[in-house]
Amino acid sequence: MASLIDLRRRIRTVKNTQQITKAMKMVAAAKLRRAQDQILATRPYALELRKVTEHLAAVAAGEVEHPLLTPAGGEGAAAEAGSGKTLVLVVTGDKGLCGAFNAHVQRRTEQEMAALNGGGEILALGNRGADFFTHRGAPMRGARRGVFKDLSYATAQELAAEISKAYADGEYDAVYAVYNEFISVLSQRVSWERLLPIAREDVLGDEGASANGHRDYLYEPSEAEILNELLPRFVTFQIYRVLLESQAAEHAARMTAMDSATKNAGELIDTLTLQYNRSRQAEITTELIEVVSGANALEG
Repeated sequence: MASLIDLRRRIRTVKNTQQITKAMKMVAAAKLRRAQDQILATRPYALELRKVTEHLAAVAAGEVEHPLLTPAGGEGAAAEAGSGKTLVLVVTGDKGLCGAFNAHVQRRTEQEMAALNGGGEILALGNRGADFFTHRGAPMRGARRGVFKDLSYATAQELAAEISKAYADGEYDAVYAVYNEFISVLSQRVSWERLLPIAREDVLGDEGASANGHRDYLYEPSEAEILNELLPRFVTFQIYRVLLESQAAEHAARMTAMDSATKNAGELIDTLTLQYNRSRQAEITTELIEVVSGANALEG
């Protein structure tokens, strides 16, 4: 049985750890609120951007052959002319202590890379993903560390410019993102989402049915020119949304993990305290028995 000194030391250590996990939970909760506010703030812009892009893609369907769109001949035509390679954007966190948040993305990426039969390259965003795949010798295009340290729209613009150029230059046939989608505080889902090429149905949507024009808008300059400007922004915003989703999901996962760790520490403290009290009671009882036995011996 552990001595009283050892038990006191263990209780003190667990209490110190509990204070740390509780503080980390509170910090994660505050960051999660800010991340949720960012997601909510971007939704109106995302909605309007999609509406305008849908309408322009509908009315200019016969005039636009943008390199970021699937060719008019369909995805098969793109595959015949392409390099046969796929770029996989792997979005993980920079830090740990967030449960299986990073492990789920890493596992899904390994599955998708295996399905690509050596035709995939990874662009890792976040320290955890970069370290994981670098150490395993995975085919890498590169890594961006510290992305979430100061996440901004400019970060997404830089990534979108690099990725769009690589795709337009024929380095890749497609670009996908693997990330944790924020569902709720208690739920995050690993998503495998295509970023490029932009499927025509993705931008046409319901507007495809009204391509002949039930809305009488006048565009200056032409619809095709405006669409050519909007499509790169469309890609940029999709990447920005992915980063925001992953950021919020990471904070939620860390808050949940630290809450669980805090509760587990409390239960361990209770168990150790009970064990300490029992040991102390047994020690006191033994001492009393020794005193009584000594007194009886003297009286005898």
